[in-house]
Amino acid sequence: MSDTDSFIEEVTEEVRRDKLFKMLKRYGWVAGAALVVVIGGVAWSEYNQAQQRAAAQAVGDGLLTALSEDAPAARLAGLEGVTTPNASSAALVAFLKSAEQIELGENAAAAETLQAVVDNTDVPLMYRQIARFKALGAASGTMTRDERRAGYSELTTGGGAMRLLAEEQLALIEIEAGNNEDAVKRLQSILDDAEGTAGLQQRALQVIVALGGEPDMSALQAPQAGN
Repeated sequence: MSDTDSFIEEVTEEVRRDKLFKMLKRYGWVAGAALVVVIGGVAWSEYNQAQQRAAAQAVGDGLLTALSEDAPAARLAGLEGVTTPNASSAALVAFLKSAEQIELGENAAAAETLQAVVDNTDVPLMYRQIARFKALGAASGTMTRDERRAGYSELTTGGGAMRLLAEEQLALIEIEAGNNEDAVKRLQSILDDAEGTAGLQQRALQVIVALGGEPDMSALQAPQAGN
């Protein structure tokens, strides 16, 4: 390499350093600000997680304290004092409150407690379906047969979590109305459904037999044949 080339390279390198220095002076604050944001984000995330853990622990402690009471009224009073940080935990507390209200004979109040869960769109759909099913049961004494039939029919559509249990209730409503043939059809559909639990299918089978029907057992026997 000639002296000229070496001189040019040194000058070029010096120019690069000078440009870099000027850029750092002009834009160095951007890197600093970015660093502050990153550190602040990590700190906020840790703080937020700690707050969530503390809130969840507070809910758990409140539930344990409330449910440790011997009397339903005392348990209900304890549950009323539990502060919930989100819609899901509020739904859980509502389920527990409604159970105590039913035990106290306050079915109308229990239905209102559960309906509040149904109406809260921030609550996961599965919880809202469970609340609707339980609310129908709590309010059954004040509803007409057609109202109960309509309510349970809504739960049988769309593959919801309470679909088969609602189907069972509809079968019982048909029995109440003297429509035993329709009841047997509904109960048979439970036996044929692959999602039916053993306990639910056993109940359906027993009621079909009690009504004088002849249950089709092929759907129940099919899984055993493959073993």
